[in-house]
Amino acid sequence: MPATARTIAEKRAEFRALHASGCFVLPNPFDAGSARYLQGLGFKALATTSSGFAWSRGHADNTLPRDAILAHLREIAAATDLPVNADFENGFGDDPEGVAESVGLAVETGVAGVSVEDSTRDGGAPLLPVAVAVERMRAARRAIDARGGDTILVGRAENFVVGVPDLDDAIARLQAYAEAGADCLYAPGIKTREEIAAVVAAVAPKPVNVLIGSQSDFTLDDLAALGVRRVSVGGALARAAWGGFLHAAQRLAEGRFDGFEHAAQGAKLDAFFQDKG
Repeated sequence: MPATARTIAEKRAEFRALHASGCFVLPNPFDAGSARYLQGLGFKALATTSSGFAWSRGHADNTLPRDAILAHLREIAAATDLPVNADFENGFGDDPEGVAESVGLAVETGVAGVSVEDSTRDGGAPLLPVAVAVERMRAARRAIDARGGDTILVGRAENFVVGVPDLDDAIARLQAYAEAGADCLYAPGIKTREEIAAVVAAVAPKPVNVLIGSQSDFTLDDLAALGVRRVSVGGALARAAWGGFLHAAQRLAEGRFDGFEHAAQGAKLDAFFQDKG
């Protein structure tokens, strides 16, 4: 579906409205085709996945350069009429000024939201000091405001995904990021009702994103009842696609041709994408 049907400003206004009430699913495509298919299923917004995109390029997560990520953001934003949230890793800057420059470039790709993490990629000290992370969040906020201020800024506390599962610290970080200008808060890896409810209450009235990256007993109604505003799946859709590929490829490596039982029909895909390119 041609993205020219809606302006960037319209997408961003709709994305902001989605955060005002209710609870919506924010699935994570990993290329233009998966983005267009998700739009066809009726989702209201999308988010990129750094891991899904990296794997599609033959790289590990968090190892692609900024220019590759920016090109991917432009591709996904142009592929769909839906608002797109950018998984912008740790902001691609060695200092606040660098983060501001990178976030500004991300905004210029046409995305409707930008997520900035507080991770370091250093196993010995996996989280930035709070004061440093806050200054980087403030820099991201300034960069967005300098370009109209209509792009959602998401502050992420990475405690639970980098091996520091300290809920109190994650909450303190999210509160600091909210004070620094984050519009939406996100602590990927929290899983229990108690953890989710605590995060929602701590940053209220600002909206909270929850990650459901694997099979879960939660329903969307359950999460809405806890006060969650948006639910993303990270690299789960990409991993599901890779799961089918790995299964079929392994069968071929064994000299067998019975690994395609769950393959999508080419005719169905062609019919969906007809006149959408």
